[in-house]
Amino acid sequence: MQSFEELMTRLQECLTSEDRTAGNISPTLRLFTEKLREASRSSVKRCKERCLEEAVQLLRHTPEPQLQVLQETHLLLLLLVRLLISLQLQMVHISTACRKVDQMLQHLAKVDRQLVLRETHQCVQSVVHSEQILSLEDLQRACMFLEDSAAGREAYRQSHPSLLRKVSELFPHVLRQESLRDGPLCYIAVKVCLQMFQLLHSEVAPLVWDEEHRSPTVQKILQALMDIILGQCCNRDTRLLAGTAVAMLVNTAPDSGAGEAAAWSLLQVSNSEPWLLTVGALRVQCCPVCRDGVDRLAVSRGLLTCCRPHILLSSHADETCLLLKGLFPLVCALCEEKLDCLYFAFEVLTLWLKRVKECLADIWKMTGARLLPDDSSLQRELFHIIWTNAESPVEGVSEIVRSAFSLLLDLYKMDCEQFRDTEKPLYSALLQRIIKVPWETKVKYQRLCTVLPYVGTDMVLDQYAEMPNHLLKCLSANHLSPCGSEIYKSLIQQQRRELCDGSQKSAPHDELDLANQWARRWRAVLYDALTSDVTLLQTNSSTLLLPCTFQVFPAAVHPLLAGLDPFAPGHLHAWACIMSSYRAVTGGSPWALRGSSTLNTLQLALGSADDKVRLAALNVLCCSPKTKDTPTAEEMSIMRTFIPQNLNCESSPFRQHLQAGVKRFLVRIRDGCLAHVRGRKSKKKGDANDAEKAQDIMKQGIGFVEWLGQLPYGYLAPGHSYQRKKTVLLLLCAVLETCTDTWSPDKKKGQPPANMASLINCARQRGLWDFTCRTKQLVLISCLEDSTNEIRELSAGLLLRYFPASFPDDIAAVLLTRTEQLLCSPRVQEAQMGALMMKVLLQKSQELPNDGSGSDPKASSLVRYLVTELEEHYLTAKGDMMLAARTKPIHGVLSALQRCLLEAPGSVHDTLDRSLSDEVLGLLEKISLLLLGVLYGDLDACATEKDVPPSFCDMGNAISSLIAEASGGGQGEEEEECVLLSEEHSLVLTCCWVSLKEIGIFLGCLVEKILIESKPTECLLTKEDLIRASKVFKNILLKCRQWGAVEGCCSGFTKFCASLLSSGDAELQDIPADMLKQGLQVVQSPRSTSVTRRAAGLPMLILCVLSAGEGSKAKLLLAHSIQTLLETAKTPLPERWDQTLDLPQVCAVHTLQALVRGSGLGVAVLQFAPAVAMLSLTLLSSPCWAMRNAALQLYSSLCSRMLGQRPSSEECGPAQHGMSPLAFFFHYPALQPFLLGELRGAAQDLQGPSDEAKLHLQPSLYPVLTLLAQLQPGVQDSTETLSDFLPPLLQLSASPIYGVRAMASKALVAMTPPSEYESILVKLTAQLPNPEERRCHNRLHGQLLQIRAVLERALCTVSTPSADLCEVLRRVDASLWLVTRAQRCPLVRAAYLRVADALRRFCCESYLSKLSDTLMLELQTPQQELQVGLSSFHQQAIHFLCADPTWARQIWDYFSAASPDLRLSLVTWVVEGRCLQRGSLTTVVQRVLKSNLKEALLSCSVEYRRTYLAALAAVMGTDGDSAPLPQHLEEPVLPECLDLLLGDLEDERGGPEFLSQALHVASLLLSQWPDSSPKISVVQRWCSVLERQRSPDAPEVLRMACAEALCVAGVTLMTERHTAVMSRLINTGLHLLQDQSQQVRTRAACFTSTLHHARGGGGGASQRSVYLMQVNQALPLLLDLLLEECWDGPGTLEVLLGNLPQPDLRSVLKEASETGCSSLYEQDEANVFAEPSVMSAHVLPYLLQMAEKSSESAALARRLSVWAEESAAQVQDGLAVCKELQSAEALTPAWLALLTDPRLHSTLCGLFTRATFLLRLVQTSDDVRHLSCDLSLLRMTLQEGYRLLSQSGVHFPRALTAAGTGELPA
Repeated sequence: MQSFEELMTRLQECLTSEDRTAGNISPTLRLFTEKLREASRSSVKRCKERCLEEAVQLLRHTPEPQLQVLQETHLLLLLLVRLLISLQLQMVHISTACRKVDQMLQHLAKVDRQLVLRETHQCVQSVVHSEQILSLEDLQRACMFLEDSAAGREAYRQSHPSLLRKVSELFPHVLRQESLRDGPLCYIAVKVCLQMFQLLHSEVAPLVWDEEHRSPTVQKILQALMDIILGQCCNRDTRLLAGTAVAMLVNTAPDSGAGEAAAWSLLQVSNSEPWLLTVGALRVQCCPVCRDGVDRLAVSRGLLTCCRPHILLSSHADETCLLLKGLFPLVCALCEEKLDCLYFAFEVLTLWLKRVKECLADIWKMTGARLLPDDSSLQRELFHIIWTNAESPVEGVSEIVRSAFSLLLDLYKMDCEQFRDTEKPLYSALLQRIIKVPWETKVKYQRLCTVLPYVGTDMVLDQYAEMPNHLLKCLSANHLSPCGSEIYKSLIQQQRRELCDGSQKSAPHDELDLANQWARRWRAVLYDALTSDVTLLQTNSSTLLLPCTFQVFPAAVHPLLAGLDPFAPGHLHAWACIMSSYRAVTGGSPWALRGSSTLNTLQLALGSADDKVRLAALNVLCCSPKTKDTPTAEEMSIMRTFIPQNLNCESSPFRQHLQAGVKRFLVRIRDGCLAHVRGRKSKKKGDANDAEKAQDIMKQGIGFVEWLGQLPYGYLAPGHSYQRKKTVLLLLCAVLETCTDTWSPDKKKGQPPANMASLINCARQRGLWDFTCRTKQLVLISCLEDSTNEIRELSAGLLLRYFPASFPDDIAAVLLTRTEQLLCSPRVQEAQMGALMMKVLLQKSQELPNDGSGSDPKASSLVRYLVTELEEHYLTAKGDMMLAARTKPIHGVLSALQRCLLEAPGSVHDTLDRSLSDEVLGLLEKISLLLLGVLYGDLDACATEKDVPPSFCDMGNAISSLIAEASGGGQGEEEEECVLLSEEHSLVLTCCWVSLKEIGIFLGCLVEKILIESKPTECLLTKEDLIRASKVFKNILLKCRQWGAVEGCCSGFTKFCASLLSSGDAELQDIPADMLKQGLQVVQSPRSTSVTRRAAGLPMLILCVLSAGEGSKAKLLLAHSIQTLLETAKTPLPERWDQTLDLPQVCAVHTLQALVRGSGLGVAVLQFAPAVAMLSLTLLSSPCWAMRNAALQLYSSLCSRMLGQRPSSEECGPAQHGMSPLAFFFHYPALQPFLLGELRGAAQDLQGPSDEAKLHLQPSLYPVLTLLAQLQPGVQDSTETLSDFLPPLLQLSASPIYGVRAMASKALVAMTPPSEYESILVKLTAQLPNPEERRCHNRLHGQLLQIRAVLERALCTVSTPSADLCEVLRRVDASLWLVTRAQRCPLVRAAYLRVADALRRFCCESYLSKLSDTLMLELQTPQQELQVGLSSFHQQAIHFLCADPTWARQIWDYFSAASPDLRLSLVTWVVEGRCLQRGSLTTVVQRVLKSNLKEALLSCSVEYRRTYLAALAAVMGTDGDSAPLPQHLEEPVLPECLDLLLGDLEDERGGPEFLSQALHVASLLLSQWPDSSPKISVVQRWCSVLERQRSPDAPEVLRMACAEALCVAGVTLMTERHTAVMSRLINTGLHLLQDQSQQVRTRAACFTSTLHHARGGGGGASQRSVYLMQVNQALPLLLDLLLEECWDGPGTLEVLLGNLPQPDLRSVLKEASETGCSSLYEQDEANVFAEPSVMSAHVLPYLLQMAEKSSESAALARRLSVWAEESAAQVQDGLAVCKELQSAEALTPAWLALLTDPRLHSTLCGLFTRATFLLRLVQTSDDVRHLSCDLSLLRMTLQEGYRLLSQSGVHFPRALTAAGTGELPA
């Protein structure tokens, strides 16, 4: 058949020649064929489908008479039909596309049906009548014709014998070869059989069921299908499909009897012996090959999917029903077996339930009884299977089990309704059973959702009273939050259904009534969640609960908002979340809900210190139901204020959400403006007011976009913080994505509107939206040398995507020079910059090194140039490694080569040819050997087959020899003794390790891309090349020790293996398998040297190969590898082994750990979990330390994998995982007897006489207990198989090892079902001894630990004590002696006290009084001897006593007489925050601590002093928004204490922690000191301490203490209005607001917020709590206060100028021009967050205000005059230097280097700020005019400097340029 293009050419020629005959249809046909051509050429599936759909519509809308014209032009119609069939064959892989083509053929069949059938038949005949065996392409075409082509099916009806024959001939050929039977060819052959049996059933049926027409061909096919099912094929999908095909053949039976007999015959598949299958007249011998369950799965799945009801309900022999008695046992067995295909087993169970539901009426008729009566065996069995598998860790199983559970409940409901059972006891029993499941169990909520519709909301919430509380707990844990959200949504949906159903019987409810009904149950719950201190709970409630609330109850917003107060803690966040969610979900206007207060509250939220509140408020502004809803002018104004204040947020999620919100806002602007543009074009006449309004909207919208497009460039210069640069780049992305017409082919959504060009033209006419000018390009180019990878990548992406296609010549030339320099830098970061620049240059420059040719000459020439460079660097390294490491390292060129080959657009085949790819591979091979040889110290040794890496010592010696050789002599002894690596060492190691890493990544990605893009007949890499590449990987992984190099190489090696294994070439697939075999051999071979921990790269080599494969072959490789490793690890150790060398057994264990940890293998390793767990626990007893260490690591990794995801909760919840013991042992049954045996063995060792002292260590005991303790307590199973664990766990309470006793108590809680907690407590408390009894202290201590552990769990849900619990209380009361001195062990006394504390709320007053008396006496009695654990007991006693205010006062009154240890315990109790919840007790504690402060400060113990000060700070009040308690120290104690504290601070005695507490307490005391003359000197000393400790070089804890000090004392001192003090405090606040630590900045902002509140700046909220503002709002407020209160103060000018960067431009230029030897690493700034440029923009307006006020104060005027005289010359000189810096005509290397210098921009900002200030002084002050400053010349010079720098790529913040160029009012 001719190709599509040939047919298209002939068709177009025919259209041209028969244009007249075709008539009116000719234009339609041309357009139609063009759509077909477009569909053929497009490589994107959705584009093909779109074109074909348009072609279908063209045909459908063509009138019938026009189509009939085609009959007259027979050739035209013939070519058209052939063209469509050719297109069908071309799109054989896209079913939807083939169906669309078939629709066109059917449309043409209306014109000439026979022609369409004939052409299709000829196409079919060419396949089925050929002599060759069917190929994959033939089978795919057959599938397409059968499934997606009506004409194709008709053709095969006529040719079905031939097709059956061809398929029967194919199967023996396929099944003989492993690669074919496990590959796609076998699968498609089976699929063809299925389609024939299904679609051609009337033709096939006689060949099967009629003895006369019995077909040997079909019998061969049936035999092949059964062979495949029974295991000759390993591909599971193929086997499952074969089962469906056989079942479909059974379904073709013409009468019910024959089909029933065949179905029952097929059920023999469960036989292990050979059996005979009879299907009608066909009989085949079935011989099982493997018993993996897939055979039974395939048959049962096929029968349930395909068979008609009469077959499923058929009886056989004594069995009544195939569905119930034949299939159910098969399905049940599959679900209970631990198969690898567990998901498919439950899929079959679900199918079985669906078919039962379909046939239920017939089953009732057949049996005459209920299907699922209560307590029936069928019901019990089904519920057991579903209940025990609901927690399965196998992917997808829990979801499908849930579906089965729902079907089962539905069946039960139908059963009850049919037989009029109104009670339905199963539902209530299930509900009670679900309620008893612990709240931490995920499946609890899934089951509850399923049961809910059957029991109703009221019943659930009434019987499950803890539901709201458990819901909040779920939302506080990541792994449970989806379950919590789902149960909440199900509950409120069910609630609405019930309310609406009830309203139909009475008066209808409106939405507000429904919302009030909802609020009665749920409003308090949502308030608790939204205002919680738990961040995760807040987030989940706002993102999960609120949206579904408004979806179900839209009017719920009214009751939610009614109870909120924006100034109450947490309520502002709740308000913002509610408003944003309401607007996003319902589209309702937020401004109409609460009148004018909405905008005020929104402003508060937008300025909040909490990121979450600001984001929620931003969403209120940005979201809208319609994108054409243009933001109002007020909304744009708010955004202009909000965006600049949020550019430097540290939170990455905040930046992402900010970008998303701004993008939504821009889309609204764009679409609104586009609507006005379209409206202006469509309306010729209109209202003038509407037109003017539209123009205003356009102006505002275009202006906002212009402002936002300009904003980022002022903040991208070096010297700005990473956070600000990242944010503005994200905003720039949003602008360019939204407001340009650049098409993004890789995106499905977010493309520019079709008429975007009209809006761009409108903006350009106004001189706006020039987003891609040269100056902006230069800014982004300078960002390519940013120190962070994210900024570089973002900038490069913007340059490549939105800016002009090629750089100007001057930029390209300079950038190429700079790139070549960076590629030769030894610094990895700079080399990466050069690689990225090379990638940009490849796509943006027309003038690159030209030394190649190919399909893409530019790319080919650049790649050839880089290969030449790489070879030169290699030769340099080969000759002189030190020289290469310093001047020509290899990793830079490698990175550039990788980026240009693999990340550039286009195919790698357009860039590489065979010779060049061979050259690249050869170079990588030689470089890897050279670098490994350098690390070995011997190039020849590295080239051998010895797969052992050198030790770190060997590497160090090799590099030292290399350095010595390069320096021409040996090293001195001092250098040899140096611990730190020298610069030369670092250079060589970095060059080697990074280069090896880059080789691995590059080689893997290159092979992957070449193989993906290669054609079957042509590939750049031969098998020999790939074997060479595999050796490169093997050498790096087995001979390099550095983890970074190994890890990087692994990513490339995994891609390499995946590419080979997924290729169709069996020889290529063998390469990874051979490497795996070699790797396992290396594991098993003895080592002659030590290897790194975890066996270096060897385990990773094995992991990469195994995780890269897919399908059955990969499973076989995994099973073989695990078995080999297990056998190796079990091999007995030699009699003598060297501890310094790695043993094969240890290496095998490390390899097993890598396989268990590897995410690439997923849950595939879980089938081997029991064997690996038993091995690791056994190996813990090995005499070899390395083996024990490896086994413990393996066991830990395996437990994490078996137990699944660890819950992530911000609450201090239990440590258990989500899997119950029952579910755990259900999935790993082999572990149950083993673990139980370990526990029994350990418990047995403890049995014996109580006075016999012995310590028998069992290394596996503690790990076993740890595993059990991590399980989630669950409901006990009916068989009580897990109860065997309880006796040994109880016996282990006597272990002599404390850790075992503690862990056994936790394991006991996990293994005990909640219903047995009280009986266990009764049993344990019954064993508490009397004082006269002999006792084992270990056992007693262990029992008390177990009692407490069970109590903590059991009492969570108990409100009133039961009879058993009362008995426990009585026995604990009777054992009070255990806390007295009669019990000599303090640990036992402390454990008893913890038990009493757990029972405290249930204990009687007399018992508590006796216990407290005993403890008080104990604490007041001096200790005669030192006892182990006594201090712990005393601390526990203090905690117990202080929980009661009366006893707490007594013990605190005793503080002065207490021992030092007791005092330390008491103040530690305060530090832990226990007393802050009791107001009256806080007063007592504060009085005691203040009265003893001086004595504490004179103590010799630093720990006591630090803890004492922390306690005093805690009780005196730590929050800046809460006033300290009004208790003052008496004179002269206060000055003495302050003097001691300040003395320590000034001399820096005691360490940072102590000094921070000292500063805090000193600040608290200072705030309570009444005004007096001595106070001023103390305040000045205090200010000096703050000024010293606010420095970025000071420890963070001290900087934080400075911020706390401002919050505590700063506000009080500011109100005293000492100008000098105020300016110093404000200056400290300004410095701390720029601190590197976010916590410090936030605390400094708290000082500003409190100060603003105290001065009445809180609006109407003066009596409310302090509103905490954002850091960026606090800074201008402090500057406002400085100018308001201290504008004429002596230090104000110094404060403002001190916050400006230095203006010495000449020194910056001089340092930049000096080139020196750069080190491998550079020192970071002490404060990378501080931004001098931004601070300049903040300070300048205030300097200008001071200039304006100079006439009001003579002192100020003098100070300003002095400054002007001192600074005028420097400022004028700096401006003159600016003018000479750079012309805007051409870019030079020197200027590009300056653009990337972080000092340039800040220095320029400092210079221009001072120049603008000087200019204003000259304008306004008579005292300054006498200076030699010409006003007009100064202004002109300043403006010219701005202009030239702006054109040269230096942009400044808007505040600076506006003031400097005179745009702001003078």
